[in-house]
Amino acid sequence: MKIEKLSLPDSAIDFLKSQGYEKLYPPQADCVKSGLLDGRSILVSAPTASGKTLIAMLAMLNYLSKNKGKVIYLSPLRALAAEKFTEFKKLEKISIGRKIKTSISTGDFEHIEKNLEKSNVLILTNEKMDSIIRHGAEWIDDIGLVISDEVHLIGDESRGPTLEMILTHLKLLESKPQIIGLSATITNSNEIADWLDCKLVKNDWRPVPLSEGVCDGGKVTMSDGETFEVKPSLRGIPIDLGVQSVQNGGQSLVFAETRVRSKSLATKAADVISQLLVKKELTALEKTSKQILAENEHTEIVKTLATLVKKGVAFHHAGLNQKCREIVEKEFRNGTIKLLSSTPTLAAGVNLPARRVVISNINRYNAKVGANRPISVLEYKQLCGRAGRPQYDKYGESIIVGNGNTEDLTEYYIHGESEPIISKITDDKSLRTHILSVIVTHPGIKKEELLEFFLQTLGGLQTTKATLSFAINISLRFLSSQQLVVKKGERYAGTAFGKKTSMLYIDPLTATYFRDTIDNVSQQGKHTFGFLHIMTNCEEFFPNFSLRNKDYESTSLMIENHSSELIEPISEYDCSRSLLALQMWITESTELSLSDTLGIEAGDMHRMVENANWLS
Repeated sequence: MKIEKLSLPDSAIDFLKSQGYEKLYPPQADCVKSGLLDGRSILVSAPTASGKTLIAMLAMLNYLSKNKGKVIYLSPLRALAAEKFTEFKKLEKISIGRKIKTSISTGDFEHIEKNLEKSNVLILTNEKMDSIIRHGAEWIDDIGLVISDEVHLIGDESRGPTLEMILTHLKLLESKPQIIGLSATITNSNEIADWLDCKLVKNDWRPVPLSEGVCDGGKVTMSDGETFEVKPSLRGIPIDLGVQSVQNGGQSLVFAETRVRSKSLATKAADVISQLLVKKELTALEKTSKQILAENEHTEIVKTLATLVKKGVAFHHAGLNQKCREIVEKEFRNGTIKLLSSTPTLAAGVNLPARRVVISNINRYNAKVGANRPISVLEYKQLCGRAGRPQYDKYGESIIVGNGNTEDLTEYYIHGESEPIISKITDDKSLRTHILSVIVTHPGIKKEELLEFFLQTLGGLQTTKATLSFAINISLRFLSSQQLVVKKGERYAGTAFGKKTSMLYIDPLTATYFRDTIDNVSQQGKHTFGFLHIMTNCEEFFPNFSLRNKDYESTSLMIENHSSELIEPISEYDCSRSLLALQMWITESTELSLSDTLGIEAGDMHRMVENANWLS
């Protein structure tokens, strides 16, 4: 189907053609045939890089050319939201009878920015949208189109319930907005589509054919039966596989299970990759290396990154600050960085495809069980989905590094189906948090009405009414006993404390911990260290780094020096490196000092400070 045949204004067609769009990919054409441009709600279940962004853009242009309401684009991550904002900001150039105004908001859960009311295309993180609903913004009723990216994350333990609640609220709006869900290929996509009242468009087409395989002892066995060898070296199989692809004119993305290993793998690849570069590339990389050093404090991680970039390789993880991550991403997209070693967060957060993806280890550390566990099939599919760059590669390869278990890995991951998406809304923390928010936004609600609302969630579809009712009763008892809600007759309302808790976007259990602890504080004297301790001790605080053996002595000394500021008695065993880092931060320690003393990098420190600002 050609772009010019779409029932969109001529100005929109001209814009799309100016962006290089001429013909629709099969999943995009399927959406149009299923009623995308007729206002029909659609769930798209398709692989990475199959053109889901254009599906969103077509829905936006169609809606804005016919209606006066708002378009909401929901993203699970700030980095993705920023990427989409840059992309959708271009729509403002189009004349379709009304001015298009695009805005982005990804943080500050306490306030609703005024520019959001005046804009008609809003790029929001899921958490920001939830916060807007809790604050009861008047313009919510103007929402006519909702596009939710990465819908499969509803099954995520930490962020899934928030996305589920947002979509439940939005699908129940009187305005009955069109909902476009963008999802990876999932097993129970029919169930998700039924829940959202969407037409399901399921298509496994990819713009670049993907070949998957397993490497064991230097022999690579692909799923189609093809085999080839990779020459083993002291650098290790993951890097040997990555280097082989670069030697053949491609780029490689090597996924490592930890930050330490991602840096180690990049270091091992540096010398051999640098020998494959031409003079022009080396000159460009030298300039990029100098830029990294010029724009950042010279911590060990920054110096290492700058040295590696000079040789055409890099690593990427959350410890790097935003400037460094953006430089690495830009140079990898440009093709000057040939091999990138990354933790799996990159697969979820940024669109950086490469000809060959190498999964160096299928195990990840699971904090809940305190041990390594194999990744899910869904996560594997997300990782291998990065293989193959549209417009650059004729094929993409994804290779798992095995250990004598080629057949098992092939059967489970390559031929396996992604796990079904299971709601986590009925977990204790999720339920008490979201029940409080519903009560605060609907004062006077009855228990039966609460139950009716939660039956509209995916969790309500996947569990029994009796089980859900029992779980709601437990949460209501907790909220009532802690004076977060009050019951008058058959109706519930939020107390002042409950309203504040909901608006601040924190777990009711954390709020009661803060309240009960602060009640014991005398009005006299300074309690900064004590406040930092209770803040870093709550579940919402992240990232939280435990003490290393060498930190206990300095922690004990810090507690002694700040004993007058404590709110409750503590020992070094109650402390974390995050507490020490914040204490150093408020005394204006440098990034270099924090890195040298505590091993905490700039990216982590930025998130800690941001999180502490929110909790305080």
